[in-house]
Amino acid sequence: MFDVYRKEIEWGGRTLTLETGKMARQADGAVLARYGDTAVLCTVVAAKTPRPGIDFFPLSVHYQEKTYAAGKIPGGFFKREGRPSEKETLTSRLIDRPIRPLFVKGFKNEVQVICTVLAHDLENDPDIVAMVGTSAALCLSGAPFLGPIGGARIGYKDGEYILNPTMDVTRTESELDLVVAGTEEGVLMVESMASELSEEIMLGAVNFGHDSFQPVIKAIIELAEAAAKDPMDLPESPLDLDAIRGKLEAACKADLEAAYDEPNKSERQNKLAAAKDKALAAIEDEAEKEAAKGLMKGLEADIVRGRILDTGKRIDERDTKTVRQIVAEVGLLPRTHGSALFTRGETQAMVVATLGTGQDEQIIDALEGEYREHFLLHYNFPPFSVGEAGRVGSPGRREIGHGKLAWRAVKPLLPSKEAFPYTLRVVSEITESNGSSSMATVCGTSLSLMDAGVPLARPVAGIAMGLIKEGDKFAVLSDILGDEDHLGDMDFKVAGTDKGVTALQMDIKITSITREIMKVALEQAKDGRMHILGEMGKALTSARDGVSDTAPKMISIKIPVDKIRDVIGSGGKVIREICEVTGAKIDIDDDGTVKIAAVEQASLDAAHNWVYSLTAEPEVGKIYDGKVVKTLDFGAFVNFLGPKDGLVHISQLTSAKRPEAVTEVVKEGDKVKVKVIGFDDRGKVKLSMKVVDQETGEDLEAAAE
Repeated sequence: MFDVYRKEIEWGGRTLTLETGKMARQADGAVLARYGDTAVLCTVVAAKTPRPGIDFFPLSVHYQEKTYAAGKIPGGFFKREGRPSEKETLTSRLIDRPIRPLFVKGFKNEVQVICTVLAHDLENDPDIVAMVGTSAALCLSGAPFLGPIGGARIGYKDGEYILNPTMDVTRTESELDLVVAGTEEGVLMVESMASELSEEIMLGAVNFGHDSFQPVIKAIIELAEAAAKDPMDLPESPLDLDAIRGKLEAACKADLEAAYDEPNKSERQNKLAAAKDKALAAIEDEAEKEAAKGLMKGLEADIVRGRILDTGKRIDERDTKTVRQIVAEVGLLPRTHGSALFTRGETQAMVVATLGTGQDEQIIDALEGEYREHFLLHYNFPPFSVGEAGRVGSPGRREIGHGKLAWRAVKPLLPSKEAFPYTLRVVSEITESNGSSSMATVCGTSLSLMDAGVPLARPVAGIAMGLIKEGDKFAVLSDILGDEDHLGDMDFKVAGTDKGVTALQMDIKITSITREIMKVALEQAKDGRMHILGEMGKALTSARDGVSDTAPKMISIKIPVDKIRDVIGSGGKVIREICEVTGAKIDIDDDGTVKIAAVEQASLDAAHNWVYSLTAEPEVGKIYDGKVVKTLDFGAFVNFLGPKDGLVHISQLTSAKRPEAVTEVVKEGDKVKVKVIGFDDRGKVKLSMKVVDQETGEDLEAAAE
């Protein structure tokens, strides 16, 4: 019934299986990719005709995780999967980025890729499996895809690279989490987070990954040779595109060249719009006019790229290595815990840091289990930042991706939760954009966190690099403009400290780049990063001493695990009472870590003393404040440490003459100061008042010595 084709290889110590012909047979291409016990069904459907009236390639990639893959039922009221999670959105982008440049230029048919996680072994991340399966499905589909591509995750531990480390190793042991994808010839995409590794180590990881996925590419080719569908027929345009381009050049090339002599973005856009309108007005045929809109970008690209390669002259007249003027400011906003305004040329990010408590942590329900995240970074890109009136709503894929890149860049420098128990939320509002607002977010995040008193190990900065490549000639551009990004061949972002790289992201718009180009880009990015760090240092070089007055005060203490129930109380009665009376917030972890937060120092101290009194054990020789709870003929019982009582024998009430009755010295309800002088045979606490100055709390025995 089924014509099943399967290819198996041993890869990174586990078996990779690619199977087609059994599932989703009505899709143009369908592959069940399995690695270990993680399985992803990858399907491709390509429309047979182009979508009319568009000048872009309509590719959509959807990666979706089904909770049954990990033997779970979705949370929430509806009990079914809902809107894509951040992980699903980021993985969709991860797959889209390396496959998009490999479709035949001019192909305008809609292509939809859907990757469904069917099984997750909680060891092998499905993202690489989905990427490999997508590559195989595209090669089987008959769509004009110039693949295949391969992909791999690379870790780094004890000076050695690790191919496809397990999720646990990546989280807890590896100094690097790098995903690389590319063709047989070169690299197309890199995404990584690193613990301040050198450029040499990062480049080595990329090269190691490229070499490591070559067997995967070979396996996909062999599967395609056995099971691929016939290639799609690509319709030829009835129009003479060369003639249309000639008309455009005659009508507006000089105007376009003049527009690209304008360094100001707004003025340049106005001149470009006028030049395009003039050119389109010279073409009467509607079909030719529609084709001309797509050809305009090629004409613009030739002008910008040719100038850079021939003369080294960029749009704003910088050379290839110069970074635009930088202005860094901190402490701009009142009441916020930390704020920064980072301006680089015509790109500007206003970044605000807020400190919260453990109750503000984000609970993330992932396939591999629920966990809490205490560092949140949200990136917003309003339309006014590029002078447009546009949609305002929930964040899109681009905003989520840019925010995650900045998150990866800063995360390795954060103090541990034990050393700094705050929940951190950073919001980057892009107020102007003309090139790499994500790297401006990295710089602004570093400054705002330091302004908030967060003790970062070192400041972090980022820079975006571009590439213009024609044949053997190439130019690497530091701190690219928006136009250089759109018309160039590479978007290469590097973030890090003066010690090393913390995040690297690369996207290539051509079929691949060489290792030589990557090396040049990394070295040039390092020089640019050092310059930016120097400019940032004019505003702030390290964290402020102490958090903002408007931030919650917080301390973290450790109590014995068997004392947790004493602090919580029956049904949470005790902890609720502490919070209501003192106004503090209290979080208790299973390991006995207690985090106490309050706006006022007095509230913090009161809550801390209360928790301490409930969990501490009496110490011989230590003086405590207490309250007389009962008087008897032989002494007084004093409550002095939470629920703990001790006996002050009548002989220990006063240093004066022994009283005839206890009530001559104290009565029930009196506040007294007592010293622990020992324990009786039954472990009961013995207290003394006479060795303590009841006014000052001074230890009279110690003073006498």
